[in-house]
Amino acid sequence: MSGAKAYELRPGAGTEAEDFVALSYDQRLLRRKKLTTESGASVFIDLPQTVSIAEGDGFVCEDGTVIGVTAAAEELYEVTGETVTRYAWHIGNRHTPCEIAPDRLVIQRDPVLKAMLVQLGAEVSEIVAPFTPEGGAYGHGRTMGHDHGHSHDHGQAHSHDHDHSHDHSHSHAHDHSHSHDHVGDHSHSHGHHHHSHD
Repeated sequence: MSGAKAYELRPGAGTEAEDFVALSYDQRLLRRKKLTTESGASVFIDLPQTVSIAEGDGFVCEDGTVIGVTAAAEELYEVTGETVTRYAWHIGNRHTPCEIAPDRLVIQRDPVLKAMLVQLGAEVSEIVAPFTPEGGAYGHGRTMGHDHGHSHDHGQAHSHDHDHSHDHSHSHAHDHSHSHDHVGDHSHSHGHHHHSHD
């Protein structure tokens, strides 16, 4: 099967698989990629569009064989403590993928998030395990949120990276003059109302 090509992803087809490929969470967002299966075979994935792949899905090769997808073990944080729901709210507020259980949360390692969670009273432990976070509010797939100041390389993935600065100077005397220095491709219109900027 070395050199096989797969043009289709079939949800849940991993149960029919003849071989498997272990992919991390970030690797499970793809469109085109050459992969090596557990048996050492090469398979070229060429899907019509970038998709979020779940553990248990399968790539269907030209000859009909199925390559199952498993979640690879990766370096994660396990978050526990008195108020897991409060920690989940703060993680979700940052559009961070999160695996949720009644007594714990699991997230990708991020020192900034770890510091915030520890400050909130959480116990944060380093673990190595497969990562299968929640799919988002609209079912299967991942949230394509905006990433402000922290980015991950998703290859062909769809992402929004908004590293831009805003220098706002507002003079609210009788002339209502406004000065805006925007770096980036953003246009803003402001009426005669007061803005509060952090």
